[in-house]
Amino acid sequence: MVRPNNHVGDVSMKNNKDKVFKSNVGGSAFESELRSDLEENMAKFKDPVVLGELVYKLLEERENTNRILKNVLARLDELEGKSAGVPVEGETFLPEIDEQILAFVKKQEKVTAENVRKKFKYRGKNAASARLNRLCNMGLLKKKQVGKKVFFFP
Repeated sequence: MVRPNNHVGDVSMKNNKDKVFKSNVGGSAFESELRSDLEENMAKFKDPVVLGELVYKLLEERENTNRILKNVLARLDELEGKSAGVPVEGETFLPEIDEQILAFVKKQEKVTAENVRKKFKYRGKNAASARLNRLCNMGLLKKKQVGKKVFFFP
């Protein structure tokens, strides 16, 4: 279908053409310069030495990124440890029962889960053992297995 030429349609077409023309002003020189730079760089990529240098730089950047991520993760673990109630570097906030168990271990110099069970009236050794292992994991106690018994030391 052919539309009749009216003045309003011509004006809008001229405005669109003007916009296109204005965006391309000086574009051909810029495009040719960009194209020649791109072709030059593409020719460089055919050289194995250039490719080797790029791979080496990529490796260095990856190592730097991994180092940064390792530091970020360590910091995140430290922050999560604080929020989870796990002591971080010298902080020891313990429940009262754990403080009592720790004092008992220090007084006795070595204890087993059975000793803690009797002293603190736990029904089974599992609860006492769990408390002692938790204190051991926090670095407040040390443990050593002798035969079937596990001894905990301050």
